[in-house]
Amino acid sequence: MSAADATANPQKRQSRGSRRSSRELALQALYHWLLNRDDVRTLAAQAAEKKEFGRADAEYFHTLLQGVVGDVVQLETALQPFLDRPIEQLSPIERGLLLIAAYELTAALDVPYRVAINEAVELAKSYGGTDGYKYVNGVLDKLAAQVRAHETKKT
Repeated sequence: MSAADATANPQKRQSRGSRRSSRELALQALYHWLLNRDDVRTLAAQAAEKKEFGRADAEYFHTLLQGVVGDVVQLETALQPFLDRPIEQLSPIERGLLLIAAYELTAALDVPYRVAINEAVELAKSYGGTDGYKYVNGVLDKLAAQVRAHETKKT
């Protein structure tokens, strides 16, 4: 998006910038879901009560949360070949980030693959273990090469 587009359409600029907040809130909700298997509606309601929710794209947050939980088996199956251990052995943060990015790579085709990977890496740097972001990046690079081959091919 150009600077002119952002100035002409502040709503577009706001919704674009708020996807990062949506991913962050989705990660927090998925963390709780992975640990407790809380109801998605409960998790969404808890997220909506946070002051950060006002900065998020609420629709995108719900899409991520419902999409990941609804497709978790397929997403984990897609990720498993690129993992060095069973997905259940990953930290809840790394697992949640991989699931969010896998959902974006497979179902949110409007999100460029590099954006999906970069957002997961940045959140891993903030919330994950010391070198967790490297692991997340490596797994997602391999998944993207498979599910977005048309986009990842070097010309």
